[in-house]
This record gives sequence, C-alpha cells and structure tokens, in this order.
Amino acid sequence: MRRALFPGSFDPITLGHYDIIKRGIHLFDEVIVAIGVNSEKKYMFSLEERKQFLEESFKNEPNVKVVDYTGLTIDFCKKVNAQFILRGLRNPADFEFEKAIAHTNRKLSKIETVFLLTAAKTSFISSSIVREVIKNNGDYTVLVPDSVRVKLK
Repeated sequence: MRRALFPGSFDPITLGHYDIIKRGIHLFDEVIVAIGVNSEKKYMFSLEERKQFLEESFKNEPNVKVVDYTGLTIDFCKKVNAQFILRGLRNPADFEFEKAIAHTNRKLSKIETVFLLTAAKTSFISSSIVREVIKNNGDYTVLVPDSVRVKLK
C-alpha cells in the first residue's frame, strides 16, 4: 500500500490544501492528513476545530484519514507506515524551504517527499492570509472549503 502523510497545522485548511489532498488521493492508496501540534505556536482554531474542518471536508473520501501528532514528521511517518510525505508548492520560496526539509528527512530516513504544484487558482492562498482576512472581517469564504465557511457563519 502506498501511504502518504500530508503534514501541516491547517489553521485553517484552505482551498490550496484541499486541492493537494484531492489530487494526492489519485496518487496514493491512502493520504493521512496529519495535524502537527506545536506547543510553542498560537493557533486561531483549536485542534478539535481543525480536525473537524478536515474530517468534514473529506467525509466522503474513505482513503483520507485525519490524525494529529507531535514530534518529528519522519518519526510519525514510521509510526503509521507512511512511505511518502506529500507537500504542496505555491512559489519558489516554498520550494527552497521544502527542499531543505525533504533533504533532511531523506538523510534521516528512507521516506521520500513528493511535491505537487498548487493549482494556479489557489497558489496565492495561505493559512496566514486566511487568518488575517478573518481577523479583519473580510470575505474569507472564497479561500476555504465549505467546512470552514459553515463553522464560521
């Protein structure tokens, strides 16, 4: 079984994340969406809310599993028997950042990172932009899946 881990904070999930996961379903037998928990980071949404957003978004996709984890991503990959890490790339800055992590992960383990370019229509969206729009009462609904829209209305 080809299993990929798609790690992130998903604070909140965006249409960019959604697109990468949906495309990943066609490449892997299972995609584990793994919400990384970092005690140092302040989140806008609780872990439970972020899990709900993801679970609701993929409730009709039996090959998508939503979990949370702490620690190194490669250690969690080993724990859930994921052979691949799935990552989305929006721009050259993402590539440079993700490339360094992918090289480190491969040096420390045999886990390969697979990069998918984000769709042109979602390449500008990031969770930090969405949070800023929400904080300032802007129209965030064009940036997130229905599961986030419904929760925040």
